[in-house]
Amino acid sequence: MIDYATLSDTALQRLAAGGNSEAEEQLAMRYSRLVRICARPYFLAGGDSEDLTQEGMLGLLSAIRQYDDSSGASFKTFAEHCIRNRLKSAIKSASRQKHIPLNDGVSLEYILSDEAQTHAAAFPEAFRRTPEEKVLARESEIEFYSTFSRCLSKFETQILFLYLEGLSYREIAEKTDRTEKSVDNAVQRIRRKLARESNLGDFSRS
Repeated sequence: MIDYATLSDTALQRLAAGGNSEAEEQLAMRYSRLVRICARPYFLAGGDSEDLTQEGMLGLLSAIRQYDDSSGASFKTFAEHCIRNRLKSAIKSASRQKHIPLNDGVSLEYILSDEAQTHAAAFPEAFRRTPEEKVLARESEIEFYSTFSRCLSKFETQILFLYLEGLSYREIAEKTDRTEKSVDNAVQRIRRKLARESNLGDFSRS
């Protein structure tokens, strides 16, 4: 009997690509937190959490079925690329239908993380920026930090970082010694406060 939990991402993906549903399920579970990490900034910006998570999972499943380890990129890098593309497509579609000003999406986690360089190396065409765009991106990052430090409390800022790391409400509650209800209330306050900041819509991953 195969112990799927001990297999590498590549081994699981090969089995899944060959039609092994248990391997596909194991790999999907392994990267479910990555889906949450990718989807949550868009939820904070005004999307629906459950819908976005489902879209992210579809992106993950696409990655599982299409990944080619000969490309040189790790499965995680490829999966994140597919998840983000799926989310951005869904948000653009929702924006056209509902006229929500999300456009390319508010990628807060992109501003807050160090993942950009990894992605740029694996997918240069998708993430290449001109010198002018790099300057603007840096200015946006500085403005973002200034914005959320101004409008969020110390506790809310702590919750924001943990939330964007993909932690569940229970995990955040344990780390902050608060109740899950308190965490949920903080997330909702963060959403409202960030939505009121007119400059927030300027932050984009494009």
